Amino acid sequence: MSVSAGLSPATLSALIALVRKHTGIAMTERKSILLERRLRPRMQALEIGSYQAYLDKVEQDRAEIPHFIDLVTTNDTLFFRTPQVWDYVEQEFLPQWWQTHQGKRLKVWSAAAASGEELYSMAMLCEEFQEAHPGFSYQIHATDISQQILAVARAGEYTGRSVERINVSHPDWVKKYFKPSAKGLQVVDALKKNVELAQHNLLTPLKPHKQFDLVFLRNVLIYFDQEHQETVLKQARHSMAPHSRLILGESESIGGLNTAYHFDRPMIYTMEKSG
Repeated sequence: MSVSAGLSPATLSALIALVRKHTGIAMTERKSILLERRLRPRMQALEIGSYQAYLDKVEQDRAEIPHFIDLVTTNDTLFFRTPQVWDYVEQEFLPQWWQTHQGKRLKVWSAAAASGEELYSMAMLCEEFQEAHPGFSYQIHATDISQQILAVARAGEYTGRSVERINVSHPDWVKKYFKPSAKGLQVVDALKKNVELAQHNLLTPLKPHKQFDLVFLRNVLIYFDQEHQETVLKQARHSMAPHSRLILGESESIGGLNTAYHFDRPMIYTMEKSG
């Protein structure tokens, strides 16, 4: 079945409201073409001929909501994206944490983990640190609102830009932590042993409640309006230990928001005042 003409102004407004309701993401009318392109294949598969009819289905059929969330969320990441972040984690955060927390397990939260490149980047750093520091242990809790993208992260199989990037940046680690697959590269099982994945909406409390030492919340806030940005940061704070570090994306700043975080350096925020 073909899909009828594009989104009418009224349907577009209703769609934008529905996106915000289920994901918290703030979209504008400028995203109409993007939304049409993302929804069209699903509508054709369901033999639904109009965008309004599909919106009605989402509102009336709870089973369709996860599919809708998968369609409207953006998941774009790479291994070791923004090298200065990973230099900080490797050269400063891990050694400093280990110096004051020996005998404890490092707990990391990769929020909005998408397809998993971020969480496996962290796992590789932790594995390397563990080799040099016997007794070190870690746990990575990775979450995303999209069940579909979590399945990709769980499989740990990558191709395209992700493979090209890590082949250039960490060729030795590719040999150590990946194996060839039909599509490209797949992380070895040993890299998954300290990783757990779960669905989570960042606007809601994380359950079960945990206290993390390091939280990645990168390139997420840019999709929310100020109200929801503050809600996301508040929810994250409840899951952070007093000494924890929050890492944001390079284009994100929370200086103008009502939060309890303290600026440490670009992209890094703390729960404590420095000095």
